[in-house]
Amino acid sequence: MTSIPRRVAVIGDVMMDVIVVPRGPLAPTSDTPSTVRVGRGGAAGNLAVALARAGHDVTYVGVVGDDWAGREVESEFRRWGITPHLHRVDAPTGVVVSMVAPDGQRSMFTDRGANAYLDASLVLDAVQRGVDHVHVSGYTLLSDDVRPAGMATLGWTWEHDVPSSVDVCSVGPLRQIGATTFLDAAHGATMLFANEEEARELCGEGDDADNLGLLGKLFAEVVVTRGATGAVAVRQGEVIEVPSVATDVVDTTGAGDAATGTYLSQRLFGHDIDTSLRVAMDAAAKVVRGAGALG
Repeated sequence: MTSIPRRVAVIGDVMMDVIVVPRGPLAPTSDTPSTVRVGRGGAAGNLAVALARAGHDVTYVGVVGDDWAGREVESEFRRWGITPHLHRVDAPTGVVVSMVAPDGQRSMFTDRGANAYLDASLVLDAVQRGVDHVHVSGYTLLSDDVRPAGMATLGWTWEHDVPSSVDVCSVGPLRQIGATTFLDAAHGATMLFANEEEARELCGEGDDADNLGLLGKLFAEVVVTRGATGAVAVRQGEVIEVPSVATDVVDTTGAGDAATGTYLSQRLFGHDIDTSLRVAMDAAAKVVRGAGALG
């Protein structure tokens, strides 16, 4: 086991989050008292923060607009000790609005904005400077316009024997492009992260154990988060399960990202899978106690 921080490049969407938690029944033609939070979000951004919090040397690669949101995201990355490798374009920085139901589940309204302009040359310029691990957000592979950039990145990691990981991120876009397209794009990744719904979509109608076994043949290490049930991982045929430790659930925004980032961080430090999963569940439990990705 090593405690040496690793150099990690995270490639993905740059998003501002608007989190809305109604404090009563919705009033369609009037005002609904709510708790509203605005701040940096995005699956890859949340994961990058988890890695940086743990002490890893993180570079974030993405695209922003020349606007307040883009500058705010860059400033927050720097506050967390993340090196932003951001390209500015003439388009608004991405925004996602999350409406949170009383049970903590979300409805999300997404405007990817500037993220549609991610280019392979931007990514390769960052990773070729020297990295120990590359993480590619699933949103990069789910989007037709930027999938080539994600595939070029994973191709580079495969060619240069650099470990890499992919997080599926969202089942809706996955259904639209199909499992075959996504798995072809993710080819070469060392690790795969998914939730239960995403894993089922990737594998078809098999039960969860069969799905985990199938994904375990395609990737060296697979982690599937199960919400309130916990998480499960498989590596070289060995299956490890841990329960969730979350109790008070206010908002699930960012919980999966925190779990993924924390697990990856622990594994990069050399911890075993069981320990990494348990620490990841602790991180997710902290996030769901409050509104927004940072908990």
